[in-house]
Amino acid sequence: MRHTLPLRRTLTAVLTTTLLAGGVLLGQTAAAEPAAAARITCNIDKLRSDAHKERTRAAQLRGLGAMAEARKAAARADALERRAQQCHDAENNNRPPLWK
Repeated sequence: MRHTLPLRRTLTAVLTTTLLAGGVLLGQTAAAEPAAAARITCNIDKLRSDAHKERTRAAQLRGLGAMAEARKAAARADALERRAQQCHDAENNNRPPLWK
């Protein structure tokens, strides 16, 4: 009978720890805000106008002979255009939830 007492204590401790950890995780997930609740908005016209300004700046830099800076400005313009297109696609391809 003596050898079962430590085993019983160990199993009880492990079970208690598991239940507490599960309860903490369950409480955190229930209280967490869903990712879809955060609303992200972007101004497509402003992104496109900023991209146009960067392209103009890149052309001016290229004309002055500053090729490295021109490449950076062109890369920034490409990134802004890509972001504007992503926002445009997200607005047009967005489906409402089933319950609405």
